[in-house]
Amino acid sequence: MNDDGDWSNNNISITSTISFIEKMMEKVMAGQDISFQEAQTLLSTREILTLARCANIITRKFNGDIVDIESLVNAKSGNCPEDCSFCAQSAFYDTGISKYSLLPTEKLVEQARNAKEGGSTSFCLVCAYRSPPDKDFEQLCESISQIKKRVGIEVNVSLGFMTFERALKLKRLGVKRYNHNLETAKSYFAQICQTHEYQDRVNTAKIVKEAGLELCCGGIIGMGESPSQRLELAFSLADLKPDEVPINILIPRAGTPLMFRNNLLTDDDIVKTIAVWRFIMPKTILKIAGGREFHLRDNGKYILQAGANGIISGGYLTTGGNKHNKDIEMIKEIGLKV
Repeated sequence: MNDDGDWSNNNISITSTISFIEKMMEKVMAGQDISFQEAQTLLSTREILTLARCANIITRKFNGDIVDIESLVNAKSGNCPEDCSFCAQSAFYDTGISKYSLLPTEKLVEQARNAKEGGSTSFCLVCAYRSPPDKDFEQLCESISQIKKRVGIEVNVSLGFMTFERALKLKRLGVKRYNHNLETAKSYFAQICQTHEYQDRVNTAKIVKEAGLELCCGGIIGMGESPSQRLELAFSLADLKPDEVPINILIPRAGTPLMFRNNLLTDDDIVKTIAVWRFIMPKTILKIAGGREFHLRDNGKYILQAGANGIISGGYLTTGGNKHNKDIEMIKEIGLKV
């Protein structure tokens, strides 16, 4: 309403905003990229329902109705030599987590079987390394081989920095996807990590693609970055053409430098970020990962109708999560498939 009590200008503004969002949707549906400035306009909108609806239409067109459900196992926990300020597994911080060396093959086979029986379509081995020592890498290769042979589930891995030769070996063993996140925007990375550089992460992402592995590459929102830096991250990810982008939402962990960084994102911020990332990466699996249950509570189903088409189920590396049956029920409630 304006000063004269007239709603007309406001209605024109709303109509114009909705029209812009729909125009951007049509642009994406026609196979064209949106610009950074256009993405900024989308992210600043108050018409969240329209933004979410259009993101959902894009998702359904390019990705269908199936939700990708993945389970993780923390196959080697803690004592990571990197100082990423969000991470409970860094050796730099006393976070009170359980620390252990690489789990034996039989244990990993058992957990992969449990994941498959619970409804997961993929199983990811995650290890807290800068890069695995040779002995551990060979043991991991044996574990992957046994999981493929005895369980028959899609196997993905996240093992830190990677060489081309090792990536080729993982490909030959039948690994489908390699995870290595950029974590945050290049312009903000130095605020998050000092022990390696942003380009180191980009290099590993490129190496695994060159070796023929699918790339899983995402990041974390809510670490103090600006909205524009969230878009910067999204466009950097899009340049790498990943097959999957996990979107984590910071859970401040006691003992880490970000332990007091609470409530930086509202539910609306999260929904808008994911929706706009869908406009930027229309064909990619956008997977809601760590922080989903903590931040969104019962709004997870809404996110799956606002751009996301994948979830991590059954828990994360150092935090718990929803049980598989609860997530599958949620997916079916909204008419999607697993």
